[in-house]
Amino acid sequence: MSNIKITCVVVDDEPMALNLVESYVEKTPFLVLKKKCSSAIEALEFIKEESVDLLFLDIQMPDLTGIEFSKMLPKETRVIFTTAFDHYALEGFKVEALDYLLKPFDYAEFLVAANKANTWFELIKGKKENTVSSEKEFLFVKSEYKQLRIKLADVLYFEGLKDYIKIWLKDNPKPILTLMSLKSLEGELPATQFMRVHRSFIVSLKNVDVIERSQIIINKQRITVSEQYKPKFLEFINNNSL
Repeated sequence: MSNIKITCVVVDDEPMALNLVESYVEKTPFLVLKKKCSSAIEALEFIKEESVDLLFLDIQMPDLTGIEFSKMLPKETRVIFTTAFDHYALEGFKVEALDYLLKPFDYAEFLVAANKANTWFELIKGKKENTVSSEKEFLFVKSEYKQLRIKLADVLYFEGLKDYIKIWLKDNPKPILTLMSLKSLEGELPATQFMRVHRSFIVSLKNVDVIERSQIIINKQRITVSEQYKPKFLEFINNNSL
């Protein structure tokens, strides 16, 4: 049996449909519901802040359709469409949806689609686990119309500012500014070297100088570890303490 957990969001402008899919998610052991949204706009705002594996996404919605929304998602977030109209199947295929549920559908049909997602994520997450992430030594980032090669060993921490990131480096008093979100950057960094400790900060673990209560000190800069990220950070401390 799979041990992976798939985080998901349910999006539908019909309250009954929204509640039904929510109930299906909650009875499926490997799915973890992060949020239910009554519009694609609401879901888009949530996904800007939170990393999500899977969306159960209605297609026909006001303001922004499910198809349009799916084209805005991070590459690691996958979609299972839910709709009352079967002529959207081809469009769903074009945006690489994992599956397509035609309303009204029961739990057995839902579970078939969910199991497809489970198989897909097992494969992808398995590949990531078998990759030696520590081998990555640098990143290329775009800054001031140039592609800069950043050595990860030189990074102290990343600071998020809305749609931009400040990259603070050793022996460099001024940060490098690049147009990128912390959420998208997080997936590119070796998990053994970097950890998100706040909605606005990802730190280099090996460059932490001092840990003082709920704060990290790196190069005299104090960074607060927020409640959301504290359990993972405490686990890191416990695993590396004498």
